[in-house]
Amino acid sequence: MAPPRILSLLPSCTEIVCALGHGSDLVGRSHECDYPPETASLPVCTKTRINPAKSSAEINQEVQTALRDTVSLYRVNLPLVSELQPDIILTQAQCQACAISATAVEREISGQLDYSPRIVSLETNRFANLWENIMAVAEAIGASEEARPIVKQLKVRLVNVIEKIAEAVDRPRVGCLEWLDPLMAAGNWIPDLVEMAGGRNAFGQAGKPSPRVSWASLANQNPDILVAMPCGLDLARARVELAALGSRPEWTNLRAVRQQKAFVVDGSHFFNRPGPRLVDSIEILAEILHPGKFPPARRGVAWERL
Repeated sequence: MAPPRILSLLPSCTEIVCALGHGSDLVGRSHECDYPPETASLPVCTKTRINPAKSSAEINQEVQTALRDTVSLYRVNLPLVSELQPDIILTQAQCQACAISATAVEREISGQLDYSPRIVSLETNRFANLWENIMAVAEAIGASEEARPIVKQLKVRLVNVIEKIAEAVDRPRVGCLEWLDPLMAAGNWIPDLVEMAGGRNAFGQAGKPSPRVSWASLANQNPDILVAMPCGLDLARARVELAALGSRPEWTNLRAVRQQKAFVVDGSHFFNRPGPRLVDSIEILAEILHPGKFPPARRGVAWERL
């Protein structure tokens, strides 16, 4: 039996498929799927209506306008999808702003293809959903046996982190920022990551969408450590966006900034992407929160001090 032809429209799904050893079954990807590096050669089947070069405030405005007008932020290249003939399309039901949704995919391909590919939609609200999603993708592509050792290996790494911080006396209050203009606290699975990395989450609720945060509220919470992880921005781009905050007294007066305990991480490739590298994200946070217990193995690559 021939392996299924897989089209992944979600970076985390692409990573799961490749982790399962089925990267060769991918026939296409989204414009955001960029890991592992070998996926770069795959045909790109989506594009965004948003100009990613714009500032955080401008991007937010465009996103809010599109959502208000019920316009999808993403387009599917239907002629290309028809040419690729995927058996399975992987997408998500989590966030209309983060990636193309299953509803949008179904709407765009309805009546446009001469057959009906299977659409597998993932939704991640908590860290624990990672295991479910890996198994869901594995079941869909016929790789359930390959999934079990992958999940076991990831869990071993997670336990190693938890054991190292089990006796830590200092569990700092951590504020994670998912967007910078306007300010948004990181919700969904991020509070879980903070707790497992040995911190106490200052704002944003596990399992709930990321909320807006006022400067007054941020000052009132005044976390011990700040971690900026702007959604969809890599380390270099996030630093550019953060530079604009340096002139704001609300920023410079924060305890974490004054004590040089403010950090920036590569949200695009780690924290914002609910695939296997969420375990890497916990390890990255552990390096930041407990430097005495974890060597800075990813400093300069995945995180930096501001």
